[in-house]
Parts: sequence; structure tokens; C-alpha cells
Amino acid sequence: MGAAAGAMREAVTRIAVDVTFLRMDAPPEGPAPAFPDGAAMTRVARCSVPFYRYLYDTVGRDWVWWLRRTVADEEVAALLARPEVSIHVLYQDGEPAGFYELERRGGDAGTNLSYFGLMPHAIGRGMGTAMLRHAIDTAWSDGPRMLTVNTCTADHPRALPNYVAAGFRILRTMREVWPVPNRLGLRIPDRLRVG
Repeated sequence: MGAAAGAMREAVTRIAVDVTFLRMDAPPEGPAPAFPDGAAMTRVARCSVPFYRYLYDTVGRDWVWWLRRTVADEEVAALLARPEVSIHVLYQDGEPAGFYELERRGGDAGTNLSYFGLMPHAIGRGMGTAMLRHAIDTAWSDGPRMLTVNTCTADHPRALPNYVAAGFRILRTMREVWPVPNRLGLRIPDRLRVG
């Protein structure tokens, strides 16, 4: 049985990342930055699995977003159907340019900014700060006790500084080793590879 189980294991690339957990205890003060002309946010009332996968895969492909790629469509559909989960898409001149996902956990758990990112063609075009503030303001509009987010060293190098500049404070950083399935075809930077 041991040999058969070993033969059935999926081929993976192990990566080591430092995951930083952040928290915000009160809404930010001051006006939100404006979006560039032609950019606007839209909440997707009923996000389909194919559209969600398009958003997740396109935003995350360069940053080793792998976990939701391994989940069956039925599980993604169940997640998207939960009333406490919302998907918000940034459009620039009519095409998707990024998205974020909020999970309202309620009570002491507050709200979590589960995913946040721009599509590759939208990075560096002046939309990230406005989109992050939109996510923060949307999360606080429900009156949570706190807002949380995490990022890691596989993410864009500006992710952590941008979260801190937006008003999040660092709680802790932990080293994690992830088994990224090779079948996903993700580009894994050498700096993240383990052994």
C-alpha cells in the first residue's frame, strides 16, 4: 500500500514563502484617491465560476496563486454563493483590470480581504492605490470589528508596503512551505524553490 500511495502522489514543486498577516482596527481618515479616467469598480452580484477563475488565474499567475486552482468547480461555486463573500472587479475602459474578494467573517473575526490584485496589463498604471482604498472602504461600510489581510514573498514586491501605507499594521510573519502542483504550469521563481 505504501508504494502504491507514493506512486499516486502528485508531482509538486515545494516553495518557501514568508507570509505576513496584517490588521486594521479603524477605517482610514481622509479622502480616497481617485481612479484614473475610464476606471471604475463593480461588485459582481452573482459571479460565475468561469469568470472567477479568469480573474484569479490572470491576476495570480505571476505571483504563484495556486490554492484555488486546485479546488473543484463545485467548491468554488459554493464559496461564491456564500452571502458573506463578495467579488469586486476593477474595469478600465470596459475590460477587467483587477479584482478583490472580501469575506465578512463577523464577530471578533471581522472582515478579511481574501484576494486583491491587478492584472498584468494594469500594473503600474495608477490604479492599485485607489482600488485598495475602495476595498478598505467597502469592507468598513459593513461595520466590522477589524479588517485583515495577508501577503507573502511570492506576491508583488509592492504588496506589503502598499498595505502598510494604506493603514494596515503587521501582526506577524511566518515561514510556510507550500507544495505547488506541477500540473498547474505556474512559473515558480528560483528564489522561492526549496531543495
